Amino acid sequence: MKKSLIALAFGTLALGIAEFTMMGILPYVADDLNISIPVAGHLISAYALGVCCGAPVLILARKCALKKILLALVALIIIGNLCASVAPNYWVLLIGRFISGLPHGAYFGVASIVAGKLADEGKGAEAVSIMIAGMTVANLFGVPLGTSLSHLLSWRVTFLLVACWGAIVLYYIWRWIPNVSGLEDKGFKGQFSFLKKPAPWLILGATALGNGGVFCWYSYINPLLTQVSGFSDESITALMVLAGFGMVVGNLVSGRMSDRYTPGRVGMVVQGCICIVLLLIFFLASNPWCSAILMALCTAGLFAVSSPEQVLIIRVAPGGELLGGACVQMAFNLGNAIGAYMGGLAIVEGYRYPALVGAPLALVGFLLFLVFYKKYQKQY
Repeated sequence: MKKSLIALAFGTLALGIAEFTMMGILPYVADDLNISIPVAGHLISAYALGVCCGAPVLILARKCALKKILLALVALIIIGNLCASVAPNYWVLLIGRFISGLPHGAYFGVASIVAGKLADEGKGAEAVSIMIAGMTVANLFGVPLGTSLSHLLSWRVTFLLVACWGAIVLYYIWRWIPNVSGLEDKGFKGQFSFLKKPAPWLILGATALGNGGVFCWYSYINPLLTQVSGFSDESITALMVLAGFGMVVGNLVSGRMSDRYTPGRVGMVVQGCICIVLLLIFFLASNPWCSAILMALCTAGLFAVSSPEQVLIIRVAPGGELLGGACVQMAFNLGNAIGAYMGGLAIVEGYRYPALVGAPLALVGFLLFLVFYKKYQKQY
C-alpha cells in the first residue's frame, strides 16, 4: 500500500475520532457539564454545522497546491480539538466542536482528489476507500479508546488525544504526500456550474437523507444499548469495537465492489439494506444479540455507501471537483445534524424510536440512488 494513501488515511482517522467519539461519550459529557442527553446531542450537530460552513470556503483556495491545503486543514483539526479538550463549559465546547468540524468536508474533498491522482489505473474507488479507511479504523479502535478513556479518566483526554494525533498527521502529510498537479481553475462561477445538473443533487440528497436516517439511531447508540438492549456500561467499549469492525469491512468491500460493479449500483443496494436494518433494530433492539448484530450491519452499510458517494460526486462535478468532494461531506454531516436532532425528539417515546424515525429517511435516500442509477450511471 502506498505511503501517500496511508498519510491521507491518518487524517481521516483523526477526523473520525473527533466526530464519532461524541456518540460514545455523550453521557459522560452530559453528566460533567450538567446538561441533558438531548442538549448534549447538539454537540454532534455543532460539528456537523462546522463541516457545512467550512467546506464552501475551499473554493477560495482553489489556486493553492493541494498538499498545502491539506496541511492547513490538519492544523485546524489540532486547534479545534485542543479548544474542546480545555472547554470550561458547554458553550465553549460547542464552539470547539464547531471549529473541529470546519476542516472535515474540505479535507475529504481534497484528499479524494489526491487519492484519485495517486491511484493505479482502474483502482480509483479502491484508493478513495483506503483514504476513507482511516475513518472506519477510528471507529474500530479510536472511538472505543476514547470511550474507555472517558470512562476511566475524562472525556477531555479524548479530544487531547485527537489534537496530538493531528500533529503526527501534519508531519506525515508533509513527508509522504508528493506535490501532485493541481486542478484547472475555471473561475469562481465555474466551481458551481456542475450544480446546474440533476445528477449531483441526487447524490447529495441520497447522502444527506440516507446518512440522516442512520444517525437518527446511531447518535443515541449508547443509551439504546444500555437501557433497551440491556448491556452494561462496561461492555460499551467492546460494542463500539464491533461497530467499528462493521465500518472497516463495509468500506473496504464497497471500494472494491464499486470498481467492479459501478459505484451507483453498490450505493443503491446498500442504501436499501440500511432501511431494512433500521426497521429490524426498532423491532428487535430488546434482544441484546440481535441488537449487536444489527448495529454492526448498519454501521457497515453507513460506510459501504461512503466510497461510492465520494467517487460519484467527483465524477459528476467536472470543473468543480474540490467543491463537489467537499459538498458530499456537507451532505453527510447535514444528515448527521438532522438525524441527531430528529432522533433526540423521538427519544421521548423511548430509545428504540430513533431507528423507526430514521427508516423513512433512509428509504428516500434509496429512492434517490435508484433514480441516479437508472438515469445517469452510464454517463459516469
